[in-house]
Amino acid sequence: MTVTDHRKLIDLTSVGPATVKDLALLGITTVAQLRNRDGADLYHRLCLETGEQHDICCLDVFMCAIAQARDPNLPQEQKNWWYWSKQRKMNG
Repeated sequence: MTVTDHRKLIDLTSVGPATVKDLALLGITTVAQLRNRDGADLYHRLCLETGEQHDICCLDVFMCAIAQARDPNLPQEQKNWWYWSKQRKMNG
């Protein structure tokens, strides 16, 4: 039995209108579409699509959103994009 995720992208913590717009540019309009994506791939594709180097924090927001898409019960701390910034910086 498949459980339907009724959350909208904008419902995810740390995801605002600009991120929703960026994801739509990449063809992602639902939480279900985001679930199996790779944050680094999305970030690099966004930079290619727009022809500009986006702030690296955009990657952190993508990682945060993907984690929430995969786990609706993610710990509150991990729902904040800066948690993912710390992880990225620790992992080099």
